[in-house]
Amino acid sequence: MKKTIINIVLILTMFIIYYLQSNFFNWFTISGIMPNLFVVFVLFIGLFASKTMGTIYGIVTGLILDLVIGNKIGTYAIGLGTIGFMAGLFDKNFSKDSRITIMVMVLVATIIFEIIRYFINYVLLSNSIEIMNFIKILVIEVIYNLILTIIIYPLIQKAGYYIENEYKGNKILTRYF
Repeated sequence: MKKTIINIVLILTMFIIYYLQSNFFNWFTISGIMPNLFVVFVLFIGLFASKTMGTIYGIVTGLILDLVIGNKIGTYAIGLGTIGFMAGLFDKNFSKDSRITIMVMVLVATIIFEIIRYFINYVLLSNSIEIMNFIKILVIEVIYNLILTIIIYPLIQKAGYYIENEYKGNKILTRYF
């Protein structure tokens, strides 16, 4: 029962993030670039729930975004699915207790997501990618995501440990051995 409620809350959170992305952050762009809270959201699910759940939420969220705002179906799905899978790998190798560690994870996840997205756009859509424009977008989006992660980190940590206890149980010692 608790897992069902957690999934409903996560789906509602996904819609709230979509609302924030499409309405609220349009007012606060830097050079027309907004933060990508979906990367942080999928990373959060993969870190605290599981690698499988992070991948599934990443693909589903990506497909919804592809249908609503994407040029081709699969661009966001592949990128966010990869982030969800990668978050499960981060969970095994890094601590989630440190704010710096979470910030490094967000930094790496944002860079990987943008590289995947631009590579897929280059291959599938045959768009020409200007490297300097790509680097500008990447740097601004990374900084934006890091600032928002610093702000919402206490909420992420509290909700994350609750989700982790429900999905993984309290297996602190067995996780390291």
